[in-house]
Amino acid sequence: MIKAIFASVIVIHGFIHLMGFVKAFQLAEVNQLTQTIHKPVGLLWLISALLFITAVVIFLLNKDWWWMIAVPALVLSQVLIILYWQDAKFGTIANVIILAGIVIGYGAWSFNTMSKNELKIFVTSATSGKKVVTKDMLNGLPPIVQKWLERSNVTGNEVIYSVHLKQTGEMRTTPDGKWMPVEAEEWFKTEKPAFIWIADVKAAPGIHLAGRDKYENGKGYMLIKLLSLITVADAKGKETDQGAMLRYLAEIVWFPSAALNDYIQWEQIDSTTAKATMSYGGITASGLFKFDANYKVVSFEAKRYYDRKGGATLEDWFIQIEPNSYKEFEGIRIPTRPTVTWKLKEGDFTWYKLEITAIHYNRIKD
Repeated sequence: MIKAIFASVIVIHGFIHLMGFVKAFQLAEVNQLTQTIHKPVGLLWLISALLFITAVVIFLLNKDWWWMIAVPALVLSQVLIILYWQDAKFGTIANVIILAGIVIGYGAWSFNTMSKNELKIFVTSATSGKKVVTKDMLNGLPPIVQKWLERSNVTGNEVIYSVHLKQTGEMRTTPDGKWMPVEAEEWFKTEKPAFIWIADVKAAPGIHLAGRDKYENGKGYMLIKLLSLITVADAKGKETDQGAMLRYLAEIVWFPSAALNDYIQWEQIDSTTAKATMSYGGITASGLFKFDANYKVVSFEAKRYYDRKGGATLEDWFIQIEPNSYKEFEGIRIPTRPTVTWKLKEGDFTWYKLEITAIHYNRIKD
């Protein structure tokens, strides 16, 4: 709705500029304009109108560079309005509205450009191969982990080196906050563990949060921007590194053959629980995977740093997986609907519910 209203403002504003062209070339009577407009200036009114109309077409085509056309349109428009202030002064109101849209548009373009450049480097360095997982490769793993990998259809399929998935869901930023719709994409590499997660969160009509969570070379980086422009969070450091590592470890349920990598060590705790310890880039972190009677992963829990005003504290991080959410993607059987909860001293804080809608293996560059 807001997008349609904004586009309408640009269209109407653009067509109003045609009045200056019509007046200058005496194509029709324009009583609203009382000042004399010479033909060269009339052409400038026409150019401004065409630029606005071009910008709105690009905007409606969802091209994030539409603002590059809108900027010269706006500048030319405001110069003409100042020159013909007596007749055109109210056009400044429309230009202020359009300027606000341009600023937001620039933010989206800037954030998207940064993300695309990071992703281009990320996928260029992705490993590919045709190695197939055999039953012998599972030897040495705890029995319950072997059963999970077998039930996931890992054996007989290619080792997963790279992943590209899409997810939808909802999140909130405080325990009593409202749920906000989320659409996200995530890319993984497994030989040298890494991921990039790019999300768009609808905070309110016309207001969104752009998020990028990244883990590479043993380092974590979290960036969140309001309207893709105003930095809300820019986290890095040892606590972020540990949290990003745990996130990667928890998410191997979507690409199970990663459990075979040497940077993950497994220990069976009891008949339903296995401990995974990941060591990479000078950081070590552990978590517990729990399985049901059918060897499906039903939860993951670990100690992870929780960001607070007074400094991050180590808290219980718990992921609950719906057992009936398992589906096959490209032959691999994975869970698709997890819920993420912080188990804090002041009470549980469930903050993210998501669903995997699509996933591709070893085709990260597609």
